[in-house]
Order: sequence, then C-alpha cells, then structure tokens
Amino acid sequence: QVQLVESGGGLVQAGGSLRLSCAASGSKIFSINAMGWYRQAPGKQRELVAAITNGGSTNYADSVKGRFTMSRDNAKNTLALQMNSLKPEDTAVYYCAARVRPGRLYDYWGQGTQVTVSS
Repeated sequence: QVQLVESGGGLVQAGGSLRLSCAASGSKIFSINAMGWYRQAPGKQRELVAAITNGGSTNYADSVKGRFTMSRDNAKNTLALQMNSLKPEDTAVYYCAARVRPGRLYDYWGQGTQVTVSS
C-alpha cells in the first residue's frame, strides 16, 4: 500500500503563489514508477496537472506550463508543486497520485487539498 498526504493548499489572490507538498509512505513506495498532481474544480472532471516518472520525464498540462513547477525528492519520498502566477481558474481540489503498476492509471490517491484563487 501507499499512503499519500498533501499539504500546502489555501487561499491566495490572483498572481500569487502557493507550494503544495505530498508525502508518500507505505510498503509499496519502492514500487512507485510515477507520481503526479491532479485537480478537480467544482462541476468539472479531474484533470492531470503534472506528472513525473522515475526516469525524470515530466508532463505538464498546457494550462499550467510556465507557471507551475513540479519536483520530486526520491530520498524523502516527497513530491512538490510550486504554483506561481495563480489564476482564479486554478481554483480546485488538488490531489497527489502514485502509480505502481505498468500503464497509465494511478493506483493511489491522497485526500486532496483545496486551492482557492480570488480575483
């Protein structure tokens, strides 16, 4: 099993910054082959924000490129998302996810952290 705990959400004005963190623990953390951040806004489907593989390959949603930066510390089993130049449309619950099986689906999810950007 993998447990994921997010932190760092909150309320910020447009143009501001927030940093999200995700701590991974559990018996299968050494089987993780990719991690990512997803978000879900009210009335919308959950969408990928950014993902990173064990090999270091990253993938960002077009809507956040140039504003968000993801980093992973394998020694500490943590994942971070630095969010700059935040916009009201970034308002959502942000989830950390981890994948242990081959393929594209994520197997484990955190409880989510709310990010609210006011205009």
